[in-house]
Amino acid sequence: MAKKDIKRGISYEKKKAKAHKAKHIGGPGKEDYRRGKVKGEVKDRKTPVTKPELQKLFRKGISEVESKSGFTKPAIEYKKKYHPNKKLFKKGTLVK
Repeated sequence: MAKKDIKRGISYEKKKAKAHKAKHIGGPGKEDYRRGKVKGEVKDRKTPVTKPELQKLFRKGISEVESKSGFTKPAIEYKKKYHPNKKLFKKGTLVK
């Protein structure tokens, strides 16, 4: 990754943290934002978030995932079946 890409990603994380009325945390191995006990992760990339990635995030204690490119169908079905209390967002819109 080029420095330009990293800066763009961090800028997007900060923007989304503000949109969710949360504090930007960021950094390797940490959530991207936190609002009280709610931990959120932001994905700024061209490919959708897959089911295995979502499972890993949920195991880390993430309760909200914001993805610019969305989520795969198996990932959405997994969330609905096993984690109905978690939230998925695609470009700021709640995924049902």
